[in-house]
Amino acid sequence: MDIINNAIVDMESEGIYQWDRLYPDESVINDDINNKNLYVYTDENIIKAFLVLNEIQDTEYNSINWKYQKGRQLVVHKLCVDPKFKGKGIATALIKYAEKFAKEKDYDSMRLDCFSKNPHACNLYRKNNYIERGIMTIIRVGDFFCFEKAL
Repeated sequence: MDIINNAIVDMESEGIYQWDRLYPDESVINDDINNKNLYVYTDENIIKAFLVLNEIQDTEYNSINWKYQKGRQLVVHKLCVDPKFKGKGIATALIKYAEKFAKEKDYDSMRLDCFSKNPHACNLYRKNNYIERGIMTIIRVGDFFCFEKAL
């Protein structure tokens, strides 16, 4: 939770109001851990980042014109790097890990959504060849770009 709280402070200092004290809260993260969907990036015995990988797609995904409909899709959620360690390639390493994981588990494509007002995250996915397929709106937060990549 320290990483999430640090990330919230960091994002808000840049005018990015994506996460807050309501989401993701401790119960959400505990569910991710209990369901064995949360993966951490550690270096020097320090957890520096994490992400969640599963097949869960928000109902808003149904309105997106996905190119890759057949097969299985792995969905990336909550990729978060502790701000103390940002700019060191950790987020890219996590994306590469997720793609390798997906290939090993015979997924056909990757999907994710990214807060439209978080330029750092949007650029990360674009640099890693994720293609924007549409926009979904989360009432409490705003618009999210939906990205996809074939494996």
